[in-house]
Amino acid sequence: MKPGVISRSGLLLGLAGVIVIGLVSLIYQFTHDAIEESEYQAMLQALNSIIPPDSHDNDMVNDSKILAANKELGLKKDALLYRARNEGKIFAVAFPVTAPDGYNGPINLLLAIDREGKILGARVVSHKETPGLGDRIESRRSNWSDGFQGTSLENLTDEQWKVKKDGGVFDQFTGATITPRKIVKAIHSALMFVDSNPGVFFDE
Repeated sequence: MKPGVISRSGLLLGLAGVIVIGLVSLIYQFTHDAIEESEYQAMLQALNSIIPPDSHDNDMVNDSKILAANKELGLKKDALLYRARNEGKIFAVAFPVTAPDGYNGPINLLLAIDREGKILGARVVSHKETPGLGDRIESRRSNWSDGFQGTSLENLTDEQWKVKKDGGVFDQFTGATITPRKIVKAIHSALMFVDSNPGVFFDE
């Protein structure tokens, strides 16, 4: 093969490589941005379901800090604490809580409380409970999780933080008592942790 032909072939191969690299970069940037936006919208929707968007004046998704893993919240690894503000002051927070011992495995929740320790909202975000029984903890399946709204350590005694079958005030499901029992226990534990460590949640 003549030197000129070899040179042209090398240039063509080099050009093709540059084009491929450019396309890969563009595709990565496009999909990366799309994934980030999708994750942002999903978290925004979850937060808005427990802290109404018209109750605060900040972007909660982007106003967060690290919440260290701890047993009281059922967190095996660090997570994010989201803050709701009015005129710069934190009045409520939302954070993950895990009931590690659900009927079929861990139950992951998102819990919102105000500075007084009152629950503003609680939502199950993922679980492996039995379809048709335990999955009634999902807000799309029932309004069971709404029963936590307005409750706190101040207006319920420790004995009341149980399902009705155990002498408490929270409903259970026929044939699926374990699931709500474990969630009530996890949320109660979380409230006690917040009460003992308010600075972790409400300090700047």
